[in-house]
Amino acid sequence: MTLISDILYWISTGLLVPVIVLLIILFGRSLLLIGSFFGQYLSIRKTEALLHKELDHLTVNEVDGLAERLPKKSDALVIASIRRILEVQDSPAHVQRLLADFEIAADKDLATSKTLSKMGPMLGLMGTLIPMGPALVGLSTGDIASMAYNMQVAFATTVVGLFAAGIGFITQQVKQRWYLQDMTNLEFLAELLNEKRKAA
Repeated sequence: MTLISDILYWISTGLLVPVIVLLIILFGRSLLLIGSFFGQYLSIRKTEALLHKELDHLTVNEVDGLAERLPKKSDALVIASIRRILEVQDSPAHVQRLLADFEIAADKDLATSKTLSKMGPMLGLMGTLIPMGPALVGLSTGDIASMAYNMQVAFATTVVGLFAAGIGFITQQVKQRWYLQDMTNLEFLAELLNEKRKAA
């Protein structure tokens, strides 16, 4: 039994360095995500205002001219999807495939936020619990310096993990609302094209 406990202790202690490295990577990735999220926010604001103006009064007879009224240079996913849908508007199967492609691309963009929100607390908890063993050993032997160091590591990993998770959670929630609105606009356009085909 002592051997098994020692093996588990060695394994858990050996995981501390990989956990800390992963937490540092997550922290760096969360900072990069903040920057890209801000840039995406500015782009979404312009795109959302334009689409709101165009789609609110869009009729079956005006669908063909929609592509010309869209911005020529835009890296927004929804704008590119609208252009591609208008190009294949005579094929319902292709339109449905493009809608599915948009959902896949949106889910791919959300992957980083989901990873941060789930892995941050997990790694933070591991980074908290692993140093607690040596800290308790230090306390029992009267080695206050060792205990203080291990407790410092435990608290630091918790904070970093929760920070990364917080960034991931917030960006995920906001991006999901953005993509839900975009998906609603694309489905509205697909329905208009469907009405146009039936009227033809």
